[in-house]
Amino acid sequence: MTRLVNDCFSNASEMITVQEARKLIADATIPITTTEIIELYDANNRILAQDIYSTLNVPPANNSAVDGYAFCFADHLKNPATPLDVLGRSAAGQPFDGNLNSGQCVKIFTGAVVPAGCDTIAMIEDTRLSGNTVLLPQGLKEGTNCRLAGEDIRKDSLLLTKGTYLRPQELGYLASIGIKEIQVSKKLKVALFSTGDELNEPGEALQSGKIYDSNRVILNSLLLGYGCEVYDYGIVPDEFETLRSVLEKAAEDVDLIITSGGVSMGDEDHVKAAVEDTGNLHFWRIAIKPGRPLAVGQVANTAFVGLPGNPVAALVCAMQFVRPLIASLCGDTSFQLPIPITGTAQFSMKKKPGRREWSRGRYSIDRAGKPIVEKYFTDGSGIVSSLIWANGLIELAENITEVKEGDPVTILPFTELFR
Repeated sequence: MTRLVNDCFSNASEMITVQEARKLIADATIPITTTEIIELYDANNRILAQDIYSTLNVPPANNSAVDGYAFCFADHLKNPATPLDVLGRSAAGQPFDGNLNSGQCVKIFTGAVVPAGCDTIAMIEDTRLSGNTVLLPQGLKEGTNCRLAGEDIRKDSLLLTKGTYLRPQELGYLASIGIKEIQVSKKLKVALFSTGDELNEPGEALQSGKIYDSNRVILNSLLLGYGCEVYDYGIVPDEFETLRSVLEKAAEDVDLIITSGGVSMGDEDHVKAAVEDTGNLHFWRIAIKPGRPLAVGQVANTAFVGLPGNPVAALVCAMQFVRPLIASLCGDTSFQLPIPITGTAQFSMKKKPGRREWSRGRYSIDRAGKPIVEKYFTDGSGIVSSLIWANGLIELAENITEVKEGDPVTILPFTELFR
């Protein structure tokens, strides 16, 4: 099945905005519908492929929020100054199974089932025990310290919907109703390769005029964090026929092809032409920095993204555009763009209007307890060390032309962008 609908896109040669690019991707993407049943313990970072309804109440019975004494509030009101006889005890997993009469109570522990006929619990530190009787404090309200059955989850209620991204909290939610296995979308299969005759694999002897390929390591790690199954095609020479052959082979094996390098207009940049020869190039010029040459299209029926060759630009574009595409392909309906932090700029800069820019930044809290944002001293797209220094991307909208020290700026934390 075709993964990107052709007629949703504009002329590939047109320069488009970030918002337009994201909308085109979202509108054109056809989700992959193949699913599998897996153990709940293996479901972190996966996409739920079914609606989940609860088969029971959570908690299943009224239980105590504290250690103390459980009693009937209405009965106690009749003689609030009279000590109650302690009839027994109720512990977690070992409920009291007797019947209480007027003037009686049960010692209870946190998480234990509240005995029948009891509706209120006095904290043990607020009571006075004398022999086998206990004096309760004044001023208690009915229902105090009693957690009601179903107050977390009601039987037959909808817990999670199809398309939910599963995090530890969702998995715990499902475990609380006894679910052991769930249906999820199959992991997205992603082919990854770098192009460029100047590239060496890490570990090889570095030849003259060449550099080590860091892009695949960066992108592989990022894609694994996004829950993908990565197929590494290595370094592919920037030669038309070879690229065409590799693209055709990858399109048979995976759901998405990602390359880095070779999507500019240089004489030795053949990825764009090879994609156009084997499928369609939907757009490749976005008004952004870094990473203007970002190609989105398809090879046969497989979605394709061609990232810039510079490592910083490749990573930034992957976080900004590949992540939403992956969410759309997986049917992740809970995906949302990263939530920015606003802080006071500790830098000044000028910027061209009409394009979105992401600069490497670092946010922290100053001595007054207010968030501040610093900017890396240079914007070079090949400086990987800047990514080590930074903890986020400063986002500057199209209408911004200048930032002065003291201005409010927004920064997207890497913790948001990497998940």
